[in-house]
Amino acid sequence: MIPLPDPNSPPIQLVAQLRDQGLIAAETQFQAMYGGRTNQVWKVIGENGGRVLKLYRAGLRNPLFRNDGELEAQCLTFLEPTGFVPRLRATGQHQDDRWVFYDHAPGSPWRDGVAPVAELLGKLHQLDLQIQAPKGCNGSMDLARHGQSILDRCRSDMRQKIEALRPDDHIPPTHHTCLIHGDPVAGNILVAPSGLTLIDWQCPAQGDPCEDLALFLSPAMQHLYRGKALTLTEESLFLSAYGCANAVKRYKSLRRWYAWRMAAYCLWQIENGGSDYSVGLELERAALPSSPI
Repeated sequence: MIPLPDPNSPPIQLVAQLRDQGLIAAETQFQAMYGGRTNQVWKVIGENGGRVLKLYRAGLRNPLFRNDGELEAQCLTFLEPTGFVPRLRATGQHQDDRWVFYDHAPGSPWRDGVAPVAELLGKLHQLDLQIQAPKGCNGSMDLARHGQSILDRCRSDMRQKIEALRPDDHIPPTHHTCLIHGDPVAGNILVAPSGLTLIDWQCPAQGDPCEDLALFLSPAMQHLYRGKALTLTEESLFLSAYGCANAVKRYKSLRRWYAWRMAAYCLWQIENGGSDYSVGLELERAALPSSPI
């Protein structure tokens, strides 16, 4: 009788591949990690704090967050000197899917204390790195197109209600683009006594730094990953700690556009089985009628 694969362990062929490359020992044990929402991730139990194996699901197509294992490997390599990303050990291919193998970062997902997160994103956005990442949304026209492309995938009556809430102000693109993380939600920021670690680099871009600010501050994303949105005081502290007045001013002018696109994304998730996005949808809709500060 052929034994069934262990759902808590990586595919047998992938484990053999890692052993052949000398990355793991013959009797290495794995522990499934459930923090991510897209890929399969395991902690490799061993010395020196362990390692992490991530196997990408190439078949998934998310309209807001890309899932590119090759880009994650590039980012971890280029950003290793900063100390705020895990150290990449290896990367490769398993059938049609990419995998990365890196040091397990200490700490627990971020829960509170917004200033260190703002300072971390500020450091990232000041770096001058030549990574061949796709261009991110830049300005209100890009956000309008992106948000509408997400809504075009939706079929419920709510679609028209969100379309009717689309902002109408025009914010031009910025010339100050940089490497952005593309998904700096609470679950991708690990907190330890040694500092913060930014993980899950599968959807970076060369884009407007306001994109990262908006994703971290998003009421839907905050509720999804830690059960509640930030308070106005926390949001103000975050923007003050970020350290770039021009970027903060620009974020405030674009805030309603980001909320509109996120509302569209929440609806898409709900229609595809993500019922936990329902509260997020209402939080983002509530942010839409207000005028930019």
